Amino acid sequence: MKMTLPPYPQTKESGVPWLGEIPAHWELPRLGSVLRERGETNDKGEVEQVLSVLRDIGVIRYEDKGNIGNKKSEDTRRYKVVHIDDIVVNSMNVIIGSVGLSRYKGCLSPVYYVLTPRSKDTDPTYLNCVFKMKPFQQSLVRLGNGILAHRMRIPMEKLKAEPIPLPPLSEQTAIARYLDYVDRRVRRYIKAKRRLIEVLTEQKQAIIYQAVTRGLDPDVPMKESGVPWLGEVPAHWEVKRLKHLSPEITVGVVVNPSSYFSDSGIPMLLGNNVRPGRFKLDNVRRISPESNKVLKKSQIYAGDIIVVRVGAPGVAAVVPDEMDGYNCASMMIIRRGREVESKWIEHLFNSPVMSHQIDLVKYGAAQKQFNIAHIVEFLVLVPGLEEQRKILAQLDHQINAFDLALHRFTSEIDLIREYRTRLIADVVTGKVDVRGVAASLGEEAGFDMPLDKLEDRSADQDEAWDEEEALDADDGEEMGEEVEA
Repeated sequence: MKMTLPPYPQTKESGVPWLGEIPAHWELPRLGSVLRERGETNDKGEVEQVLSVLRDIGVIRYEDKGNIGNKKSEDTRRYKVVHIDDIVVNSMNVIIGSVGLSRYKGCLSPVYYVLTPRSKDTDPTYLNCVFKMKPFQQSLVRLGNGILAHRMRIPMEKLKAEPIPLPPLSEQTAIARYLDYVDRRVRRYIKAKRRLIEVLTEQKQAIIYQAVTRGLDPDVPMKESGVPWLGEVPAHWEVKRLKHLSPEITVGVVVNPSSYFSDSGIPMLLGNNVRPGRFKLDNVRRISPESNKVLKKSQIYAGDIIVVRVGAPGVAAVVPDEMDGYNCASMMIIRRGREVESKWIEHLFNSPVMSHQIDLVKYGAAQKQFNIAHIVEFLVLVPGLEEQRKILAQLDHQINAFDLALHRFTSEIDLIREYRTRLIADVVTGKVDVRGVAASLGEEAGFDMPLDKLEDRSADQDEAWDEEEALDADDGEEMGEEVEA
């Protein structure tokens, strides 16, 4: 994919800090002189197709989201109407990439701005590229009303006053065509890597499942577990309820925690920070030390097992020493017990042993979830402590190669995304000239590609909805009391 792109022969200062120099023949109009709000509402309810906007993905049909995000309103008469080639901007989340060009006619929430070109001299696919630029998105932070950058509302009047780079129409089309070409190649690359990741993950899970249900000895005497879906287990193992193996099972703060967020302080884990057997903290939220004291019940300590409750229910990881004292929101906290190793519980949750039990009790149309009343009754296979440790040591050795390969493939996906992000900024700000290469591109299928699996979403978007939607789903939910042994 790598190619050398020439610079423009003549440039000029734009006077815009995030933009720098632009090609000498480009214009720099205000956004409001190029785009206008459509201003059409679905007041008669005639438009039935509901749309949604996913961060860094764009506009999709609501049903393509799957069981994720908030439920759509039963009454869509207040919704705004979107036409094909309109640009849809989330007024609260445009700063983090919730924007896109629509390939559908439909309607969506009033929180969105629906924009359409004022003139046929502008290409909406190019204008969509402008909105997709990270430097442009980040420049909008100063316009926001709100405390948190990720939930700042950008007033339309301020947005309309923003300058944007605008080349001639033919050049807009060339830029959009080239970036679409690159984007499709990146998507294919990511799709291939994800398939490899899926295969390796399945193989890793099979090894874990064999270890936590059969142990290391292939000739060990077996007995009926008494659980139909579990079948036979080693004769000397016990089957116990989880509530009998932990001194306390509780849950992190279940009200929307965004009111506690601050720019510094104690990390607060959300569901998107938890992966099977590990934590991803590069985007972790924080709360003040004072809030951490108020939310003492949801503090976590080394050796605790954290289990995702909403969105991707059952994903689990053991808290390492360096995360002792962190906080968490809306996740199950299983305190370390004496009879069972925390890592053993983690492996069980990340295997069919627990995922099957979660499937039996989970509920919710938009986001699947389960409650503390369920988890305390989950069945756990319990060998002796010494045998647990031997099995865990063998597992660490067996799955290490899988983890290294999975990390490598994930890093390669991250790198290709970073390349695409930088390239979009360089091309749309006029740092490189793609007119020649765009003219030489062959004809390929355009934007319309299957979105059923959204292969291009990042690891941080595996749930594929803005985390604030997930948090909103928890507001006011009955959780029950914590359980103590």
